[in-house]
Amino acid sequence: MKISPAGRDRIAAHEGCVLVAYPDPGTGGEPWTIGVGHTGGVKKGDRITREQAMALLAEDLHAAETAVNNAITVSLSQNQFDALVSFVFNVGAGAFRSSTLLAKLNARDYAGAADQFLRWSRAGGKVMAGLLRRRNDERDLFLSKDA
Repeated sequence: MKISPAGRDRIAAHEGCVLVAYPDPGTGGEPWTIGVGHTGGVKKGDRITREQAMALLAEDLHAAETAVNNAITVSLSQNQFDALVSFVFNVGAGAFRSSTLLAKLNARDYAGAADQFLRWSRAGGKVMAGLLRRRNDERDLFLSKDA
């Protein structure tokens, strides 16, 4: 599966687009982020163009799609897939692969998997309002019917 345009837009809305590297809100430092949530190889002081930000987003979305497609053994709706790609985009493929969310989903416990989104709202040991909003949005999308 591939993320839908609406799913891509949701991720961009949660992440924003910042063309100058900024520190992680949970740590105040690493990992540095730029563009639409891109962290790979980013360091303090980096700058990019909007076009570069969109190219990095496309690469990062492809990686998140691949991680979801490779880990899931059950059928998904488009909304469920979009919610999972958003989640993986934010927490990383490794965390997803070892998550209870994935274990419940692959055991066909869709409701239990949906509830697991809300457990991922901390950064630096603190509940972050932005992460809590995002996890609620991902959970709601995961549970919603496709349009």
